[in-house]
Amino acid sequence: MLMSMLRREGHKIGRRHTSTLMKKMGINALYCKPNTSKRHPAHKVYPYLLRNIKIERPNHVWAADITYIPMKRGFVYLFVVMDWATRKVLSWRLSNTLSTDFCIDAVREAFGLHGTPEIFNTDQGSQFTSVEFTDLLKEKGIAISMDGRGCWRDNVFVERLWRSIKYEEVYLHAYESVSEARRGLERYLTFYNHHRPHSKLDRSTPDEIYFGYRESMPDAA
Repeated sequence: MLMSMLRREGHKIGRRHTSTLMKKMGINALYCKPNTSKRHPAHKVYPYLLRNIKIERPNHVWAADITYIPMKRGFVYLFVVMDWATRKVLSWRLSNTLSTDFCIDAVREAFGLHGTPEIFNTDQGSQFTSVEFTDLLKEKGIAISMDGRGCWRDNVFVERLWRSIKYEEVYLHAYESVSEARRGLERYLTFYNHHRPHSKLDRSTPDEIYFGYRESMPDAA
């Protein structure tokens, strides 16, 4: 990723040289992820719908998840909605509790900004299996998909987003407050969507692929 960024800025550099410079400068990161997704025994769990499906266009599948964001004192939770095909972060929210409300707020915002997907994929966390969350999706005619228990690979693109956020933003800063964490994450997610080249997108950014595809559609307004 760093190699691609440098090339986009006009530098002639390869992966090996980039790796050598990173080692000399001590650039590395740690990653940890506590369990933020606890299943509620009384909630209905939906089947995983994405196995063997080819996902190549925006708004075919959206994925969502929650992760833990450490601060200098305490922690907060980050929820994101991502477009699966383009890796674009469509909306996000921070909360100091694992409630359902902040997840629903972010999903509603994503609907308002980007329309609706055909399929919405999450894990089996109680926030996502709650009646409030699933009814919101059903009202829009969206098919609900849920990962198998302990199968993080079923939502691997969001897991990779967590790694990027923590490697490149969170572990570089000791946020003093929730407002400081929100500003830092807003800065990073703007960079992620607009400027960060993605290896799986042929070194394009999520915004370039998401909006480029939609603008090329025959019925695009």
